[in-house]
Amino acid sequence: MSVHPTAIVAPGAVVPESCSIGPYCTVGANVVLGEGCQLVSHVVLDGHTTIGAGSRVFSFACIGIAPQDLKYKDEPTQVVVGEKTDIREYVTISRGTVGGGGITRVGDACLIMAYTHIGHDSSIGNGCILANAATLAGHVTVEDYAVVGALCPVHQYCRIGKYAYIGGGTTITQDVMPFTLTSIARDNHAYGLNKVGLERRGFTPEQLKELRQAYRTLTGSKKNVSQALVELREKIEAGEAGEHVLYLVEFVANSSRGVIR
Repeated sequence: MSVHPTAIVAPGAVVPESCSIGPYCTVGANVVLGEGCQLVSHVVLDGHTTIGAGSRVFSFACIGIAPQDLKYKDEPTQVVVGEKTDIREYVTISRGTVGGGGITRVGDACLIMAYTHIGHDSSIGNGCILANAATLAGHVTVEDYAVVGALCPVHQYCRIGKYAYIGGGTTITQDVMPFTLTSIARDNHAYGLNKVGLERRGFTPEQLKELRQAYRTLTGSKKNVSQALVELREKIEAGEAGEHVLYLVEFVANSSRGVIR
């Protein structure tokens, strides 16, 4: 393997020969790297941390560090990062806590941009983008292909749905509906479908039409949330809406913090 002379790899760490470890990196004894991982320089991997094959970690990132939680007492909790994920400069990812399930997860093919913080027990899906200085408190869920803009703080226990796009500087204190664009004006609002992002992911015109109508029912009508959900369930049962609308309905119905409308 390629290990720079200034790097420190603790006995017990699992580092395949295909990996590259740059100057001044430190790899803890309970770290497991997949094939072809690259640590650029000054990277800290601590705790029970697993990095999937083909992932890259850039300078001064710290992964698997102890959570910023006063209840944490050095329990052997984990960070698990998927394959082909890029973690850029100065990113911090805290390991989980016993009370939160014990694992902080990042999926496959994600881009975690510079200065992002992923707090303990958070779960990031596949294909997600967290832009510069996105700040996720503990227990945050970001579902597949969602985008969190730069300088966005996300409150504990919030859930960001699939294919959602959050504009830069938006403070998130409630769940973000899947498929939507959410940003800040004088207040936080969902402003419509993430049409461009959905088209890029292969959504058909018919699927976009169904989602647009469902979104308008939820946010643009005079119905309250419960009434809107009843109407949408009736459309699903009648075959007038498909699986994506069903997922949207279940997301809203199961939200514990309420959704941004």
